[in-house]
Amino acid sequence: MAKQSWEKGIARKMYTEEQIAVRVKELGAQITADFKDKEEDIIVICLLKGSILFMADLCRSIELPLKMDFMSVSSYGDDFISSREVKIVKDLDENIMGKHVIVVEDIIDSGLTLKKVMKILGNRDPKSISLCTLLNKDARREADVKVQYIGFNIEDEFVLGYGLDYKQEYRNIPYVAIMGPLDEEN
Repeated sequence: MAKQSWEKGIARKMYTEEQIAVRVKELGAQITADFKDKEEDIIVICLLKGSILFMADLCRSIELPLKMDFMSVSSYGDDFISSREVKIVKDLDENIMGKHVIVVEDIIDSGLTLKKVMKILGNRDPKSISLCTLLNKDARREADVKVQYIGFNIEDEFVLGYGLDYKQEYRNIPYVAIMGPLDEEN
């Protein structure tokens, strides 16, 4: 039995690998400029799993000393609709009190997950807390979440690739794509 193509189910590319690389460098430069005169430590928090590729590229584009930490939260099942229940699966290892925190997310749609995460982190008394997302989907917003750094604003499409998944697959596609129909027989 032959393996299926890793791109099976992709309708079309939304952002190419090159477009993403350019935008990530711009975000890194903006963050560098915003934090260059700050004395306190910077901690970049990756919300696993979808943000890992974006966070790695973003951190390489920030020309300042920083620490990285990881948090895993879950609000989605195997379907396209959020379960609305947010679970903290893995908490931070670092103490963020008195530090500049930059939370990195792959996509913000309803904002419900981020609102809870930002409240939890804000209660830990950081010096500042900022939110950086690769993709921002305003059309689905249900919670008021302030986003300081946005890679791309997108329409209400189901996207995957560059860390974003469908049933834990497609994360390794190096671009962002719109999902098309899947042939369930294969």
